[in-house]
Amino acid sequence: MKRASFAVPGDLTTPTGGYAYDRRVIDELRAMGWTVDVIDLGAHFPFPSPEQRDAAHRLLTAAPRGPLIVDALAYSVMPESAAALASTHRLIPLVHHPLALEAGLSASQVMGLRESERAALAAAHRVIANSTFTADLLIKDYGVPPGHITIAEPGTDRAEAAPGSGSDIVQLLSVGSVTPRKGYDILVAALAKVADLPWRLTIAGATTHSREAMALVERMVEQARLGQRIKFTGALSDDALAAAYRFADMYVFASRLEGYGMAAASALAHGLPLVGTRGGALADTIGQAGLLVPSDDVNALADALRQAIGDADKRRGLRVAARNAAQRLPTWRNTAEQFVAAIEAAA
Repeated sequence: MKRASFAVPGDLTTPTGGYAYDRRVIDELRAMGWTVDVIDLGAHFPFPSPEQRDAAHRLLTAAPRGPLIVDALAYSVMPESAAALASTHRLIPLVHHPLALEAGLSASQVMGLRESERAALAAAHRVIANSTFTADLLIKDYGVPPGHITIAEPGTDRAEAAPGSGSDIVQLLSVGSVTPRKGYDILVAALAKVADLPWRLTIAGATTHSREAMALVERMVEQARLGQRIKFTGALSDDALAAAYRFADMYVFASRLEGYGMAAASALAHGLPLVGTRGGALADTIGQAGLLVPSDDVNALADALRQAIGDADKRRGLRVAARNAAQRLPTWRNTAEQFVAAIEAAA
């Protein structure tokens, strides 16, 4: 029987890229004839209490023996559980990006997460990374042997070219939760420098994951007097998000680090001009299809935004590049096939 367990840190329907990745892979595996037992480990990771960690350990221990895929948001902070489970299950952590690289952490949190992740990964039978960038980090910084890693890039749904707003005001879209890593503070600062140009920005993503980050961005928007030009929608349904892509004229982002960049890949699929940062894997995901600048460089991002917002021909060229780049993006079936390869390798 083709059967595997997939442990996730909380509600699988949580509207973030990581949960969407887990959800789509599970759906594809089931469509391929696999029985997938989903285990909800609780929504307290990556900083669970001892009681919450113990409860998650009991759930993992009770999983059917065999392949046990665990989202590294939980797995990476449970090294003792990983060591104990390695003798009864085939452990396969899924790493979206190392937790120690999350922006906004204290030095002690970074050190603790790095040590925990290294220890937990050492117990794995196979590791799934979402990009070559993430795999290289695991090899160089966490001691994971190259031969123990399977790269399973996120799939991207094919889409029709976005018709856009049809307005003289360039409608900008940015997708992702408001957290320090997403760099919305940098994006707002850069847009403030091009306030003389005709644009509006929609930020589609949860606003409750980091109160500090949200408060900072709201304060910056108010100080720059951009409140009438920047809209926060909160997390959107799949249909509403698809509509946001279709209405947009350009996709913008200022992430400090992305393990892959699923939202940017969706923008490519919709043929949107892309302007943003090359943090983490974004340069690999987007390639030459967008105007990319170093992370945390407000002036460089403002210059790139001015080029694209102020020049319709530039946007048309970027739109063609995006559509061409989208042709090389993997499907979710491709992603699930790599999971099967990882399960077979772990066995």
